[in-house]
Order: sequence, then structure tokens, then C-alpha cells
Amino acid sequence: MLAIFNLTAKAFKPAANIQAKHFYVFRQHEERTVGKVIVVQKYGGSSVANTDKILSVAKRVKKAAENAKVVVVVSAMGDTTDDLLTMAKALCKYPNGREMDKLLATGEQASSALLTMALHELGQPAISLTGGQAGIITENKPGNARIQSVDPQHIKEELNGGNVVVIAGFQGITDNVTWADITTLGRGGSDTTAVALAAALSADKCEIYTDVDGVFTADPRLVPAARKLSSISYEEMLEMADLGASVMHSRAVELAEIHGVNITVAHSVREVPGTMITREDQNMEVKNSVRGIAHDTDVAKITVTSVPDQPGIAYKIFHALAKNGISVDVIVQNISLEGVVDLSFTVNLSDLARAQAVLAPVIKEIGARNITSSSNLAKVSIVGTAISSRPGYADKMFGALADAGINIASITTSEIRITCLIDKANVQKAVQALHAAFELEKA
Repeated sequence: MLAIFNLTAKAFKPAANIQAKHFYVFRQHEERTVGKVIVVQKYGGSSVANTDKILSVAKRVKKAAENAKVVVVVSAMGDTTDDLLTMAKALCKYPNGREMDKLLATGEQASSALLTMALHELGQPAISLTGGQAGIITENKPGNARIQSVDPQHIKEELNGGNVVVIAGFQGITDNVTWADITTLGRGGSDTTAVALAAALSADKCEIYTDVDGVFTADPRLVPAARKLSSISYEEMLEMADLGASVMHSRAVELAEIHGVNITVAHSVREVPGTMITREDQNMEVKNSVRGIAHDTDVAKITVTSVPDQPGIAYKIFHALAKNGISVDVIVQNISLEGVVDLSFTVNLSDLARAQAVLAPVIKEIGARNITSSSNLAKVSIVGTAISSRPGYADKMFGALADAGINIASITTSEIRITCLIDKANVQKAVQALHAAFELEKA
């Protein structure tokens, strides 16, 4: 049976809306690239911020290439993406999405070419590829495209020819038959690129190199006693990433879970063991189910007041937000009083102005009174796989916050986390109190 490797599904299956001639078609049980093991490495912007750092990465890649076939994914150098955004907005108040994708994609392309040059200087055969040249096909959604499929044939040919393949992260191309547009993948796009390529290549390792040693029980900048974890489950890492942990982006972790890609997060310079992101060990009983404390200060609360207490009203509010790509969390509705309620929820602080603009006509339509907002809040959470099945965790969390004199504005839970909305000024005190209460400094 022939199949296209489709990254939007949990298994290999034909992509009905995509013409197969534009993709590498292979058998489900095709033998992987022969020879050495395949390693996918990703280096973030801080790791390739200048030529000295690029040379340091090149030396590390060359060493890895002695015993493996290496695919490298790179981000744009340092603040390049922010600089390009600033220049675009200086010229155009509302830049066209297609042109922004073409502009922003150049940052990663520059990094990949420079790293390849550094490898050549070290005597290491290498070639740089754009996302499109690497076979990454995406939906046509400027600024936040999702990967539809990957054709790894070109990469395999270069690997078998002895080259290290250096790929520009954060980008792909559309599947238009006549011509293809460059697209960018949005936040965490280079992480997503690395995981997608590791899945398509059946890579033996997927290594994410950054400026931290791995995943910690809390942000070490807030909790000096925070401990690096040797491993963490996909589910726990997803929650940590969604709640502000910037080590990995949630899209990349989700993709890794779907395709069973184990990820190692480690420091790009220091030779120290990192953290493995993998499936949960179902046979292991852990003494402390809380694995980490996460916090997020990119939070704003919106309250829609005097909302008619009628079926379909909440749908109109949240449908309008979803239609405009605005995610919500920590939803609270008070008890109905005289046929109306107040409905509160959180959004990313960066989405606040847009959310208010989107909701303005909806508020008039449903007959609510008005919209209020607050931007002085933050979320703090305990995360752990077994939290929901064991008693006492909420009790200990709320007690620790109370002892620290921290008021809780609202609470939300999932199977593996409990999140409290608190005053932003109390974030460090809250994280430290919770880390100590759950004794996370102990192995």
C-alpha cells in the first residue's frame, strides 16, 4: 500500500485533497535511510545570534556528523525576526500577509546559509535548504500556517550523499500546482519544523538546543532551587508550554506526541544532559505527582457584564473569538440574577485589544451592558499527570497561596493541572511558595 506522510493525522494515510505527484510517496514499511543513524538538531535564535555562535554550532554539528546523518534546523539570528517586523510596520501600517511571510522567512534562510558556510570552512560537506526545498507543505494561511505533509526525498538524497542538511525553520510552501507561496508557521515554528522532519525521516533522535539546560520544575530565574527534570511526559510538557514555559512550543510537543517522536531539550553550548520529552511510563508510580510549577504573565481578563441568561448567548461570544483566532481560558460565569449574568474569561495580553474590537458588535447584538478588562493578572499552575486521580493537591496548593498572603481571583483545572488567576505582582512569591510546598527541589 502506498501512502503520503500526512502530519495532520495520527497515522499514515492518503491526503485526498493533495496531488500525490508533488510528494514523496513511499510504502508504510519502507526501509529507512541506510547507514548511520539519523539525528535532527534544532538551534534557536540565541544559539546562532552572531558569527561566533554560529561557528560554535558548526563545530558541534560536525562532531555529531562523525557518527550520524545530521539534519539541522535553525531559527533566525537573535532579534532578526523582530527587526524585520519593525521595518515592515514602519513602511506599512497593515502589511499584507503574503509579503510578511516572504520577508520573515529570510531570517531563517540567512541563518541556514551562514551555518552551512561555517561547516564548509571546517571541512564538513553540507547544503542549506529552505523549508520548501526540504519538502514541507503547509496550508495557505499567512503567518500561522500548519504543516500538511512532508516529502523527505530531497533530504534523504543529500544525507546519503554525505551532506549535513541545514534547513531554514519556521517555514514551508503551499501545495499550489502551478506555483507555491512561501508560508511561515507562527510561534515556535522552528521547533515544529524539527519535529515534523524527525517524524517524516523516522529519525533516531530529535534534539532541541537552546540557551537553557533543559526543562525545570519552575523558572530558575524565579526559583533558584528549581531542579532540572531528566524526563517529562508529552502531556505535562504540553501544559507547561501552554502555561508560559518557553522551552518548547505546544504545537511541536503535540506533533511529537501524535507521531511518537522523543525530544531531548538541552543547552547549545554546555555539554550537560538535557530533558527527554516522551510518553508517560505507565508502570511507574511517582511519589510526588506534581512535576512542575508554571506561570504565565501574558494574561488579560475580559468581563462581559449583564449578559442575558439565555441559550446560545455564550456561543455567540466565544464563536466570534474563535473565528478570529483568539484563544480563551479560565472561563467564569456568575449565578444568574434577574435574568442576566456576568461572564469573565482570560485571553493572551497581546490579544486583548483585538478581542475587545471583535466583541464590540456582538455585545450590541446580544444586548449585554458593556465590556471591562484587566491586565494586571497572571496564571500560576501546578502540573502533573496524576493530579486529578489523587486527593489533596488542590488543598495543598490553595493553602500554600493563602499562607503567602496571595488572593485567588479564579480557578480552572484539567486532568493534569490546577491553575489559579492571581495578581501579577505576586507571581514570584506564588511560584516560590508552591515549589516549596510540593518539595520540588528534591529528586
